Amino acid sequence: MYPCGINEFIPQQDAINLILRKYPDFARVYETYQELQSALKQRDVDELNSAIFAYENTKTAMDQKTIRTLRHSAHYIANSAKYDYSNGPLEDINRKIKNLKRSCCGFRNFENLLRRIDCIRA
Repeated sequence: MYPCGINEFIPQQDAINLILRKYPDFARVYETYQELQSALKQRDVDELNSAIFAYENTKTAMDQKTIRTLRHSAHYIANSAKYDYSNGPLEDINRKIKNLKRSCCGFRNFENLLRRIDCIRA
């Protein structure tokens, strides 16, 4: 619930609808965002591509950066929607190793570093 007036609250969806009615350009951006989110959740590559490439410019920040990036990376995004493979776990381990190296200020020998890394992975 969000405040609407003095001692008044409105539900979140009503607040969104109020903003969408007031700003039609934002409404198009919001609808495209919802389509993209739905397509990724359902892993529907055709719907994903149609949402990316059917978007019309509204002269907003989404046009300039986000949609351009999505169009440039459409093939990779489609692959991530099609397949279950992810490098997320590997990136997590790399982040933990970098944090370990940064916080420990060095080790006397490389074997001690490898032992600490082995403790992190467990």
